[in-house]
Amino acid sequence: MYDIKWIRENAEAFERGLKRRGLEPQAERLLWLDDKRRAAIAKSQEAQERRNALSKEIGAAMQAGDFSRADALKTEVAELKTTLAALETEECEAIAARDKALAEIPNTPLDDVPDGADENGNVELPRKNLPKRPEFAFHPKEHFDIGEALGLMDFETATKISGARFVVNRGALARLERALSQFMLDLHAGEHGYTEVSPPILVKDDAMFGTAQLPKFFHDQFLAEAGGIQEQRTKSRIINAWQGAVDFIERHGLDAFRQAAAQGIEIINFTLREDWSRRWLIPTAEVPLTNLVREKILDEKELPLRFTACTPCFRAEAGAAGKDTRGMIRQHQFTKVELVSITTPETSLAEHDRMLLCAEEVLKRLKLPYRVVTLCTGEMGFASQKTYDVEVWLPGQNRYREISSVSVCGDFQARRMKARYRGGDGKSRFVHTLNGSGVAVGRALVAVLENYQNKDGSVTVPEALRVYMGGIETITKA
Repeated sequence: MYDIKWIRENAEAFERGLKRRGLEPQAERLLWLDDKRRAAIAKSQEAQERRNALSKEIGAAMQAGDFSRADALKTEVAELKTTLAALETEECEAIAARDKALAEIPNTPLDDVPDGADENGNVELPRKNLPKRPEFAFHPKEHFDIGEALGLMDFETATKISGARFVVNRGALARLERALSQFMLDLHAGEHGYTEVSPPILVKDDAMFGTAQLPKFFHDQFLAEAGGIQEQRTKSRIINAWQGAVDFIERHGLDAFRQAAAQGIEIINFTLREDWSRRWLIPTAEVPLTNLVREKILDEKELPLRFTACTPCFRAEAGAAGKDTRGMIRQHQFTKVELVSITTPETSLAEHDRMLLCAEEVLKRLKLPYRVVTLCTGEMGFASQKTYDVEVWLPGQNRYREISSVSVCGDFQARRMKARYRGGDGKSRFVHTLNGSGVAVGRALVAVLENYQNKDGSVTVPEALRVYMGGIETITKA
């Protein structure tokens, strides 16, 4: 989220960043919305000054015995009281409109991010001594064919239980998935300096707003509610809608209410109160981990903070329709090891490169072939200033697929979370936030199955995982 003062002072730079994102100019509209707020404040100050002056005049008139003049002045004071209330409402509505507009604008890219509209604009980074692609004396299969042939990967039963884009893994395959999670956590917590966290996977609106999943990606999320809430919610919504309509009429008049309704103008802020009983299933542990510092002022000496967690993740939108309809590449529920760093502005770019190396190390130790690309402006995530994607080689698909995204967000999320730090000069500043997959467990499982498959249908367990597999070296048919 942006600082409107910064936009006012750097409108051209702001517009250049949005243009690189493929967006139309926004500064003029945002500044107009902020000007409405400033105008309401100015009017309010004038009205308050007039009210204070009238109070003195009333006192003087009373002392002079001019009671008729005092009464007239009191009438004007009463009118000003009504005016001040209206101006306060006007200011609040202007702030809400401005902040809503700001919340829907993505972060602007750093100067060294390549321009481009889609994946064709991504730029591969040079890397040395990468694991080599495996060579097969047979045509390699895709992971779902391998898993189903082993009798350990079951999409049909998962569909009966939960619907499409879910899977049931059994036996040694389930253990392999767990082994991958443990291996990654041990690596990041034990060698890379991240603090392991077991966070909530149900979070409130504020947490989702803080990391920018809301409001932009509302429809991509899963919403959870306690049993019986729906019935209670329906009743409360009827009551709140009625009370909200009454409030709207009192503030704006019946004619304004009729006009708003006739024109289909959204008046949800007046007719529906926020229901804080709802919770969101996290799309990634980035949400709770980054929000660990929300509404805090940290000491600069505490930074950087580095957190890691392995959690289930939930995405209502599992990708473009018709793509990856089979297998585990795009699922509504998946497991991921997340990395989050909280830093100062001066160290965030170095931390970004460090985080990338941590994600790469996972694949190196598993001896999985991969490449790294810098995402172009058209491919970057909403909150990102710059993103590296780590793409693992899948021989069954004969292509690279993303297994980790590592992003630096600057102070974009920190402003939404009100997360600051205090430096040696005593001044508080917004922290910088970073996040990355370290890595996606489900996709790592896919990569192991495809890169370590054997002609007889078995799968060799990577050496780095055998200690977590109780010594099992090969997964065979159940």
